[in-house]
Amino acid sequence: MILIVDDTPENLFSLKTLLQINGFEVDTAASGEEALFKILKTTYALIILDVQMPGMDGYEVAEAITGYSRSSQTPIIFLSAVNIDKRFVTKGYASGGVDYVTKPFDPDLLLLKVKTFYRLYRQTKELNDAHANLEKEVEIRKETEKLLYENNLYLEQKVLERTAQLQRTNEELKKSNLELQQYAFLASHDLQEPLRKILTFGNIMLDGDMVKEEGKSYMSRLTKSSERMRNLIEDLLQFSGLSETPQFIFSSLNEIVAETLTDLELVITDTNAEITLNPLPAAEVIPGELRQLFFNIIGNAIKFSKKAVRPQISITGETTDQKSFSAPAAEEGQFVRIKVSDNGIGFDEMYLDKIFSIFQRLNGREEYAGTGIGLAIVKKIVEKHSGLITAQSTVGVGTTFILVLPLRQHSEKHGSFTPPLIQANGEQI
Repeated sequence: MILIVDDTPENLFSLKTLLQINGFEVDTAASGEEALFKILKTTYALIILDVQMPGMDGYEVAEAITGYSRSSQTPIIFLSAVNIDKRFVTKGYASGGVDYVTKPFDPDLLLLKVKTFYRLYRQTKELNDAHANLEKEVEIRKETEKLLYENNLYLEQKVLERTAQLQRTNEELKKSNLELQQYAFLASHDLQEPLRKILTFGNIMLDGDMVKEEGKSYMSRLTKSSERMRNLIEDLLQFSGLSETPQFIFSSLNEIVAETLTDLELVITDTNAEITLNPLPAAEVIPGELRQLFFNIIGNAIKFSKKAVRPQISITGETTDQKSFSAPAAEEGQFVRIKVSDNGIGFDEMYLDKIFSIFQRLNGREEYAGTGIGLAIVKKIVEKHSGLITAQSTVGVGTTFILVLPLRQHSEKHGSFTPPLIQANGEQI
């Protein structure tokens, strides 16, 4: 909006009409006092100010306008028909004016000046607003950065405190685990000693004539229960011993499986089991634990075979470049995927998660012996080797256990590795 200040009504009307015809919004004041009152309430883009007025003249009004912070940047054009001498023009500029136009004026020239100063004011105001917004945003960002810095310091302190706490807890757990292991070994020794005596004397009494015929069934139950307790103690010791510090050794998996089959030789002979071993690569493993793993899986395959059906077990392996059950085989892969398949009784896959839990059984103890710890041990060994394990099974058809193990521990950090294949005999054992 443009403010016109003139004490002559005719001048106000003519100048207002000229500006309104050219699209400007116009306000008027008939004196310097009225102009100052309006400036207190309204912001103007341009002021056209008459010099010769009763009361406050134009110079005094201009000085008051530029002294007021709200209107200090508003451009002022002086209009005068009397004070046209150079000294009055100079005084006008000194009072805060941006131009000095004498009457009578050229309407086109005045209109050109008005448009120019109006546009300059609007552009200056937009720049000032943008600058103010930028300064405000900079302050906000500074405050945000300060808060982020303080929060980061707080979080770092909390992380350090939490890390120290976890380290202390870990040390306490290590100490507690060591004590528990020591206690378990001592307790197992104390428990196994009387069990050995019960089994020894029980078998002597069963083999001889010391027990009457009607008491032999009770004695047989006693020895079987003692045998189950001994197996349970041994399995629990095996399970608890897996928390010890691992010693990984680059080993032939074929040799480990062959050693396992030697340990199972009696049960393989008794059941006439047919076991086929195909090539397996060498890998960085804990040999003793891998032997226990294969012992439990192959032993389960023989144990859960179908009655009057010869157990057939196949052990195969292939390398893959992904830690996955279904990734394609890759000759230079960093993982080995091992499958142990059998033709046993199988199980419903809805119980897949259950079979790897400690003390979980899917079959009755009377029908199939066991402690329910074997596959829990297998899973713990696989996890200790940073591997994966699952099973696929169909009731009445058989089961396939699938293991995925890294050929090198932390191989993801050390880059690719091509293991040498161990020559397998491929023969049936």
